[in-house]
Amino acid sequence: MEKTSAVEEYIEKHSKYSEALSLLRAIITSTEVEETIKWGAPVYAVNGKNVLGLGAFKNHFGIWFFNGVFLKDTHQVLVNAQENKTKALRQMRFESIDDIDKNMVLAYVKEAIDNQKLGKELKPNRSKKKTVVPRELQEALDANGELKKAFKDLTPGKQREYCEHIESAKRDATKQSRINKITPMILNGVGLHDKYKNC
Repeated sequence: MEKTSAVEEYIEKHSKYSEALSLLRAIITSTEVEETIKWGAPVYAVNGKNVLGLGAFKNHFGIWFFNGVFLKDTHQVLVNAQENKTKALRQMRFESIDDIDKNMVLAYVKEAIDNQKLGKELKPNRSKKKTVVPRELQEALDANGELKKAFKDLTPGKQREYCEHIESAKRDATKQSRINKITPMILNGVGLHDKYKNC
């Protein structure tokens, strides 16, 4: 019951699209999916595995398919939210309730459920990403044993975030000022984006 009310709250909160979101929800829940709330939005799973979710944004709303890359997309309606970044996720976007073709949506939802049952899943491959430490950061680490140890103790993902942060600076002065800013964060064992992750 709690999950249901949380989903209803999400729909009410996005009043601009509440009628349309309710319609999509009705189509989705007519299948065998389990409804939950994850990352603050409705997510639908089969056998504990995420299949799809509902989302409302400023100028559109829609369904995201966690492994949408495997959908046939007969109607050419799926979009990759971040080209070259998002591997498996695909979105079906709408701007108004009139854009929703119930039969088409249901067909995509059912196909996504079938794919999940067949085990069609794109697993993130993190092993091949070797973190290359920028020269400037490496020099700072070599000059400070405590900092070097703290950096080594960070997860590979956090190390990569810091390396990319330094590497993306164009000027040497910017790189140096970024190193000065991240030094206390590394010493405290926190990641570059940790403060945003807990919002």
